[in-house]
Amino acid sequence: MSSSPAFGQADLTNCERELIHLAGSIQPHGLLLVVREPGWRIVQASANAGVLLRRPLDSLLLASLAELGGDLETTLRRLAAAGDLREPQPLRCTLPAADGSARFEGAAHRVGADALVVELEPLAAGTNGADSVPPGNAVLLERVAQAVQRFSEASSVGTLADGVVRCVRDFTGYDRVMVYQFDPDGHGKIIAEARDPRLDSLLGHHYPATDIPQRARELYLRNRVRVLVDVNYEPAPLVPRLLPGGDAQGGAELDMSLSFLRSMSPLHLQYLRNMGVTGTLVVSLVREGRLWGLIACHHYAPRHVSFAVRTATELLAEVIATRIAAIENYARAQVAIQVRRLEQRLIEATSTEGDWRLALVRNPRLLQQPLQATGAALFHEGEVLTCGEVPSTPELRALMQWIDVQAGDSAPFACSAVGRDHPALASVTPTASGVLAVRLSAVRPDYLVWFRKEQLQSVTWAGDPTKPMIDNDPLKLSPRRSFAAWSEIVRGTAAPWTAADLALASAFGDALIDIIVQVNAVRLLIAEHQLSQVRATVADSKEAVVVASAAGDAFYANAAFHRLAEREPDECRTLEALLALFAQPALVRQMMGQVRAEQRAWRGEMALLRPRGEPLPVSVRGEPVPARDGALLGFIFIFNDLSEHKRAEAARLRLESSLSRTGRGQGTPNGSDVLGAIIANASLAAMDIADGGAGPVVAPLLQEVEAAATRAALLYARIRGLGQPQG
Repeated sequence: MSSSPAFGQADLTNCERELIHLAGSIQPHGLLLVVREPGWRIVQASANAGVLLRRPLDSLLLASLAELGGDLETTLRRLAAAGDLREPQPLRCTLPAADGSARFEGAAHRVGADALVVELEPLAAGTNGADSVPPGNAVLLERVAQAVQRFSEASSVGTLADGVVRCVRDFTGYDRVMVYQFDPDGHGKIIAEARDPRLDSLLGHHYPATDIPQRARELYLRNRVRVLVDVNYEPAPLVPRLLPGGDAQGGAELDMSLSFLRSMSPLHLQYLRNMGVTGTLVVSLVREGRLWGLIACHHYAPRHVSFAVRTATELLAEVIATRIAAIENYARAQVAIQVRRLEQRLIEATSTEGDWRLALVRNPRLLQQPLQATGAALFHEGEVLTCGEVPSTPELRALMQWIDVQAGDSAPFACSAVGRDHPALASVTPTASGVLAVRLSAVRPDYLVWFRKEQLQSVTWAGDPTKPMIDNDPLKLSPRRSFAAWSEIVRGTAAPWTAADLALASAFGDALIDIIVQVNAVRLLIAEHQLSQVRATVADSKEAVVVASAAGDAFYANAAFHRLAEREPDECRTLEALLALFAQPALVRQMMGQVRAEQRAWRGEMALLRPRGEPLPVSVRGEPVPARDGALLGFIFIFNDLSEHKRAEAARLRLESSLSRTGRGQGTPNGSDVLGAIIANASLAAMDIADGGAGPVVAPLLQEVEAAATRAALLYARIRGLGQPQG
């Protein structure tokens, strides 16, 4: 493996590995000091620190903060006493200068065990000739409150993104503000834009994944707001270059991952110059610990924004991420509604016609429209049933064999370019360039597959992503210089399957599996000669199923039930043994008697006792199975683990409690509109997430909402603090 190039030494062949966190210099509109405890001495400084503090640089190095004067030492001691400073904490201070004193704002964070990185910017507007946008604290809080309210009302990601660019441009003043979303391959697309009308639009443009190296993406997760004041700045190097250390090997490069003044890669600066961009503000949008996208602000002259404005944009990014989580999870709730409709229709068809499969493919609109598919096929027990536009039967069987090799045990398999991924199947491209498949059996290659036919796509890139670009020296690579719109016609592909498509397909598959289990459970009771085949289907189902005759003398529990109860088959071979597994066996017996007497389905919640005695909450669905003459053949009982549901409910209650405490602990008359809007946004998100179901993702999502709301409240408190008079 090639070694990582040092900062500033990378080219387009190795920029993915450039050590951009070891920049060794900063942007000169601010200064950086490294202070070592316990003596609080300055052991490293940016070369421009002497200029901004109006004193010789030599007099700063190894000087104590007490010798420096001002209240920086007092401020740092207070921050260090309040927390571990693993994340940057904002500060304001006053330092002496040759003609009096100067006020600064910035942040401090810890590196190593005994060193603090202190970054400061002069509070005076127009630093180094750059514009400043320092709205008053009250105005800023009012705009933040309005933005939070607007974001909370967004019902789709597109509507949300449009609101984001308008609000952020309104209070930052950048010439162009964009929301840039990443796809699964890392490519980016501008999905929303607000701009000066004199500028050409970039809306809808795609950017290749290589435009943002992986190491830069990792830093966007750690340092979520990055500002470039002037692309043509002269870097201020750190003095000395290596951070002095106490070990025998000497010092090391300063890790600047969390530094907001850190110099940017020369390749990135050249990239911006090629676009004509002078100043930038970039804010990370993070979902479930991953980089979902960016808010990218471009200006065509130098531009500086205050620390309060940057903090406000970070606060809004947390609110936006919360709303995205709610919108995406609400889509899952709509999926559940469609699946229930499908399941009901198939159950009705099974009872009247005896075959759910014909009912499934007889109504293409029911099966294809929710996934915007042009065709579908059901592979079940060796048969193939189709609807819509599909390949020939031999092609379908060859396609199914390939899918069976590629697909995992449970997750849906999706591909939007079958001919590209498997050239032997290129002939299916016209009708089945895209396939989405869900497995219906653990023991047979049974699948439900949706198809999308080839769709010629015109993808607009910001410059030709494949064209090699060179600078004036033909031997040296440089970032591409032309960002004019460049369209590429993509053939052999279908419209890509989205995460929502995969969720819907998975839900459809689960519904069919449930139906298959029910149908085969009935066969188990009425067709003794098919017992072995049907028993295998039921036994291998993911659904926990118990089948009992009307008298209770014939009894069967499948492997999924044994796993759910954590019992061996020998422990639950009889109905009495089954009753003993429940915390309230008398209630179970009463339920069975009710189903027998009324011959009506029963649904409820109970608790299974596992071997160690801990109760497991389960939902129970009891279905009576009538014979043709109306007599009762027996029962089917289906059990589902409710522990995730209970965990989600507990998480929701904790979130409500946390939001209540946040409101009581942080709310003030001056800023109650902002805090109220933040809490309202989090509450709405929690309701949307809870409405999405009780899968294993719900509790973590609610915890994410709680964390985001707490962080947003903290950032709000910081904004208010930055606006308070200094003592």
